[in-house]
Amino acid sequence: MYEDRIRLARLRDKIMSAHDAATLFENGMTVGMSGFTRAGDCKAVPLALADRSRQEHLQITLMTGASLGNDTDKILAEANAISRRLPFQVDATLRKKINNGEVMFLDQHLSETVEQLRSGQLAPVDIAVIEASSITETGAIVPTTSVGNSASFAILAKKVIIEINLKMPVELEGLHDIFIPTYRPYRQPIPLINPEQRIGVPFIPIDPAKIAAIVITEKDDSPSNILPADAETNAIAGHLDQFLRHEVKMGRLSASLQPLQSGIGTISNAVLTGLIDSPFHDLKMYSEVLQDSAIELLDSGRLSFASASSITLTKPTYERVLGNIQNYKSRLVLRPQEVSNHPEVIRRLGLIAINTALECDIYGNINSTHVNGTHMMNGIGGSGDFARNAHLSVFVTKSMAKHGAISSIVPMVTHVDHTEHDVDVIVTEHGLADLRGLAPRERAAVIIANCVDPSYRGMLQDYVKEANQRGGHTPHLMEQAFAWHTRFQKTGSMR
Repeated sequence: MYEDRIRLARLRDKIMSAHDAATLFENGMTVGMSGFTRAGDCKAVPLALADRSRQEHLQITLMTGASLGNDTDKILAEANAISRRLPFQVDATLRKKINNGEVMFLDQHLSETVEQLRSGQLAPVDIAVIEASSITETGAIVPTTSVGNSASFAILAKKVIIEINLKMPVELEGLHDIFIPTYRPYRQPIPLINPEQRIGVPFIPIDPAKIAAIVITEKDDSPSNILPADAETNAIAGHLDQFLRHEVKMGRLSASLQPLQSGIGTISNAVLTGLIDSPFHDLKMYSEVLQDSAIELLDSGRLSFASASSITLTKPTYERVLGNIQNYKSRLVLRPQEVSNHPEVIRRLGLIAINTALECDIYGNINSTHVNGTHMMNGIGGSGDFARNAHLSVFVTKSMAKHGAISSIVPMVTHVDHTEHDVDVIVTEHGLADLRGLAPRERAAVIIANCVDPSYRGMLQDYVKEANQRGGHTPHLMEQAFAWHTRFQKTGSMR
């Protein structure tokens, strides 16, 4: 039984229920679980672990690639099973516990978690729980719809639990490219010079003696929850399209642009979808997540190849891709996130990085993570990996939130995730600010003129005028810098 899924016969004796596998965990353990933006996450063992936590005191440090699907973070948080979480999450229940100080959250650049783990800066992984489509004749793991940190978790862990998901086609084998950088000081350059290149092996090589349990599951990934494009996101896409056309006209880009990276979310997805009707061709992606837009670009012929660490799709697109994976496999590759997000590779390939801002300020500093400077939303994710090292670093956002009560562009951001030094372009539905080559005072003028909603533009112009009179390289009114935020807290509006 399961001969096509567990090809090393002696490992079939390791098959057990999720409940039995959950008995392997002990209080205080560090657990690495597969999963990256709702894709390739484990479906059964985390729930059994939550059941144990409800019955006895059992808490773990939980590491993943990024966010989990199937409400796993919510279920574990409600069961008080998580004491520490890293490096990224998107769940409202867990977020509340983080902001209440009940769960300690480490918000990390996604390229750094395994680096710190490998070098002993983080507690070692006791158990890795990895979703797989199959296990090879040598006991190697074939991942499913994400790689994330799964490879290094499995390699570094003391024990490994594998969930074989029968919903995942065995034809996924060959989609992945597992390359693990060596230890410093003997590390060599990552030999990747184009997105299509494969430099590793199509499975996660581990000692099969470490496999402590195999659990059989049959459940889909959670579908992406991106919203359809609207007039504002279409306008953002249009402004960026015109900017890229101008870059081609000026000879700074070719008609194939540079490899594209796009963050997760509705706005980024809409921006990439807008390229379907552009004059650009033979596009390539080197990103961390592939959303519906990447598949639509592949289907349209605009995109010739896409490299990432995860595939996170809406239900119809997910079913289309997994049902025809052989038709897509030659044009896709999934890598470990420490490779997909590696600064060395990003800088070498010269990416155009498109990420979403929670708020921006008049000088181009970006807040991606905190509401009013204190309350965590999701985490920085991979945006910092890409923004700092890209050929072009673009941040997109709607100019307002909460039906106009909040301006997304403020005098000073309440939390800085990306400094002005790492931001080349800001785009809203009103226009685009090209900040390259501009000093702070010039940046402020361009951002206010092009990106701010008219209902807030006069307020920012008044702020800058008075600040400039006081002087400074980056003029500010310190007593007024956060006045908009405090006004919102008191009245429900920044106006």
